[in-house]
Amino acid sequence: MSKITFLGAGSTVFAKNVLGDSMTVPALQDFEFALFDIDQERLKDSELMLNNIKKNLKSTVKVVAYTDRKEALRGAKYVINAIQVGGYDPSTITDFEIPKKYGLRQTIADTVGIGGLFRNLRTIPVMMDFAKDMQEVCPDAWFLNYTNPMAVLTGTMLRYGGIKTVGLCHSVQVCTDDLLKSLDMPTDNVQSKIAGINHMAWLLEVNRNGEDLYPEIKRRAKEKQKTTHDDMVRFELMQRFGYYITESSEHNAEYHPYFIKKNYPDLIDRFNIPLDEYPRRCVKQIEDWQKMRDDMVHDKDLSHTRTHEYGSYIMEAMETNNPIKIGGNVLNTGGLISNLPKNAVVEVPCLVDASGIAPTYIGDLPEQLAALNRTNINTQMLTIEAAMTRKKEHIYQAAMLDPHTSAELSMDDIVSLCDDLIEAHGDWLPAYK
Repeated sequence: MSKITFLGAGSTVFAKNVLGDSMTVPALQDFEFALFDIDQERLKDSELMLNNIKKNLKSTVKVVAYTDRKEALRGAKYVINAIQVGGYDPSTITDFEIPKKYGLRQTIADTVGIGGLFRNLRTIPVMMDFAKDMQEVCPDAWFLNYTNPMAVLTGTMLRYGGIKTVGLCHSVQVCTDDLLKSLDMPTDNVQSKIAGINHMAWLLEVNRNGEDLYPEIKRRAKEKQKTTHDDMVRFELMQRFGYYITESSEHNAEYHPYFIKKNYPDLIDRFNIPLDEYPRRCVKQIEDWQKMRDDMVHDKDLSHTRTHEYGSYIMEAMETNNPIKIGGNVLNTGGLISNLPKNAVVEVPCLVDASGIAPTYIGDLPEQLAALNRTNINTQMLTIEAAMTRKKEHIYQAAMLDPHTSAELSMDDIVSLCDDLIEAHGDWLPAYK
């Protein structure tokens, strides 16, 4: 029996989406769904939930929860990764509260920035352990990575893990439709082209029946900027740099040096920037889970409708050889985006079929867009260097190259902040020299 292994299966809602999706796919009915999580209670919750869905969908998959990670991986054909190392308490709290002491504020802190940097440093060793196990027990498996920080973790697996890996994010699927809906524009018969890096990919082309929609998008966006709304940072970036960006405004507020600045506090209100947004979401999710747990886990009538998540569609395409197009995170091998570094992970359209994942060549991005991408790639590259060499100097360098951190703090303060975070994270990090 072929196997799909889900690492971080205690993420019950996400497991419902990806594995529930997979239960609706005829080509995946003979698979075992192997669940693994270090939280045994959440693991049991997901097992119960998925078995209820299986019964109601009349699926023939086999759902098995494992307490041994290597056994969960053994013989897997696909591995889905949705882990979060350190969780909200203590690690996310640490990522936000210690930088605040230096006057450094964040919104999400899961991609770049000082929070994204340390989220990477505590996650990469775990990912390398996954790779080691996979090389032993399922060396030919595809690793479908959903865990953030997407670019760094996917890049580390591809460069050092020796495992076939693709990074998957939600933002590409919804970018164009959400933009058009927000501006009261129709979404039918629309073609678009998106490429860049994860969370900072660009809507390079958008048209309907051959007509370029950008002039009308920009006209409506400029008008909408006269009132407060949730997408003010992205609209401002589009006005200044010419193109719309895939990930949300609360994310992009901290990817650039322009929006969160202690010497310009008026920018927070002007661009409607939700500081400390991710901790608020975490607290709400914890509270909501307590309320919804019984309904989701113990509802014997629970069913599922297929979502837009890429995972099940990728596995279906590989099993049936019916090709699909996705937005995937892959190494920039061969210069897919020719004015970005070759070792960077880029987010580009990819063709998926039985032969695997084939990314498409983009060529040069408009230079201003490539320049913005490179500011984030610089920190990503140094973060991987830090994690693989275990040298503190590369942690400092990654932080000093981060656009938001370097715009707010001196080099001495950045080094001191990194030292404080290393100490606070304690055993969540390996030893650095």
